[in-house]
Amino acid sequence: MKIPISVLVVIYKSNGEVLLIERADKANFWQSVTGSVDSLDEDLRIAAEREVLEETGIDVDALPVGSLQDMHHQIEYEIYPQWRHRYAPGVTRNTEHWFSLLVPDDTQVHLAPREHVAYQWLAFTDAASKCFSRSNGEAILQLFSAR
Repeated sequence: MKIPISVLVVIYKSNGEVLLIERADKANFWQSVTGSVDSLDEDLRIAAEREVLEETGIDVDALPVGSLQDMHHQIEYEIYPQWRHRYAPGVTRNTEHWFSLLVPDDTQVHLAPREHVAYQWLAFTDAASKCFSRSNGEAILQLFSAR
C-alpha cells in the first residue's frame, strides 16, 4: 500500500525550460516527477532524489550541491478515485511536498518505461498549462515567480 505522503519535483534548466513526463497508465497525463515516500520515516529530500533517479535517470548526487531545493510548500489534495486502490482502505487524501531541481542544459533523460512513455522540455508557462494536475502547474509557476 502506498503512503499518502509524496514529493513533486519540478526539473528545470537555466533557460527556463521545464521537464514534463507523460504517464504510461494515462495518455496525455503530463506531469513533473512525483512519488510517494517508501516509509513514514523516509526523509522527503531522499524521496525526491530517489523518484528523480527512478523516473528520469537523473542522479541528483552527480549534480552540483544545491541543485535540489526544497520549495518549502506543501498541499493536500484528493486522490483521484481510479488510483485509490493503491492506498489503504478509506485513504482519500495525499500530502505533497514541492521541490525544484536545476539541471545542466545538456541533461539526458532516461524514462522508466513502466511509468512514463514520453518527455518534453517546455517553456515554464507552457509546461504549467500542459500539466494535468492544476497544483503541478502552480508549483511550476511558483518556482519561476520566485526567480
